[in-house]
Amino acid sequence: MSTPAGAVAAELRVERGRASAEEIAALTAVLLARAAARPDPAEEHCSDGPAGWRRLERTPGFRAPHSWQESG
Repeated sequence: MSTPAGAVAAELRVERGRASAEEIAALTAVLLARAAARPDPAEEHCSDGPAGWRRLERTPGFRAPHSWQESG
């Protein structure tokens, strides 16, 4: 399972510095292991619950510290 260095260069790009062949091989091994461990997208469960965040554009910019809105 040996590939020439030119084939690897087409798939990966080093932004800064110089990566050796061993470093690129280690990075490739980690990325492939992560991709293999990821669950199948068809099996992912989609939660129908409310979002855990608020839309900031729907709330006023300032709330008084004693406001009733903070209790909810």
